[in-house]
Amino acid sequence: MAITEPLSRPDGTPIRILTVDDEPSLIELLSMAMRYEGWDVHTAASGSEAVKVAREVRPDALVLDMMLPDFDGLEVMRRIRTEQPDVPVIFLTAKDGVSDRINGLTAGGDDYVTKPFSLEEVIARLRGLLRRSGATTVRPDTQIVVGDLILDEDSHEVTRAGEPIHLTATEFELLRFLMRNPKRVLSKAQILDRVWNYDFGGQANVVELYISYLRKKIDANREPMIHTMRGAGYVLRPAAA
Repeated sequence: MAITEPLSRPDGTPIRILTVDDEPSLIELLSMAMRYEGWDVHTAASGSEAVKVAREVRPDALVLDMMLPDFDGLEVMRRIRTEQPDVPVIFLTAKDGVSDRINGLTAGGDDYVTKPFSLEEVIARLRGLLRRSGATTVRPDTQIVVGDLILDEDSHEVTRAGEPIHLTATEFELLRFLMRNPKRVLSKAQILDRVWNYDFGGQANVVELYISYLRKKIDANREPMIHTMRGAGYVLRPAAA
C-alpha cells in the first residue's frame, strides 16, 4: 500500500470534510477512509441537514451526492457557498448521470466521482483538491502517539516505552490503522477493507491472525493495548497507568 504524506490545515488542526449522502453504508465507508487520513469528518443525509452542519463546522471541502431526499447537490452547494464561497466540492454521481456531471462542473463543482467508486480514488481526489485550494499543508510531524506507543510514518520505526518493535509491512499497516483510530472499535470488515483492500475475499481469519502477531510484539510482557470486543471487533487503547 502506498504511503502518502499526512495533511492538515495550515493552523495544524485536522482537515474538516462534510460528506453528504442518504445511503448510510456509503457514508460509513467514506467516513472511515477519511478518518484513516486523520481528517475530522462530518456527515449529513439530506440537503437541509448539510447546510446546517456546514454553517456549524465550516468544512474545508464537501463530498456531495447529486441526488438527495429534499433538494439536489447543486442546491446544497449554492446555499453553502453563500457563506463559504470558496469551499471546494466533489460531486458523487450515478454512473450514467452524464448530465449531472456536466451540470455540476458548470455550476462550479470542482470534481466528480461516479458510483460505484473506490475509496482510494475519492481520497486521492480530495487530497489533490485540498492542496489546490490552499486549505491544507503537509504536517511536519509524522509520528502517531498512543500512550507509550509511537509509530513514525516516514521511517516506519515503532517503539513502546522506548523499546524498538520490528514489524512486517502488513503488521505496520494494521498497527497504523489501529493507532489512527484509538479507542474506536474497528470491525474485521473495516480492517480488511483498509489494510488488505478485500484481497482476501472477506476472510476474517486473516485479521485474527495478524492481530495475534501484533499482540505478541506490542503487548508481550506489558500492559495490553489491543483489546478484543466480542462480536464487534478490535480496539487499541493506551495502557492503564
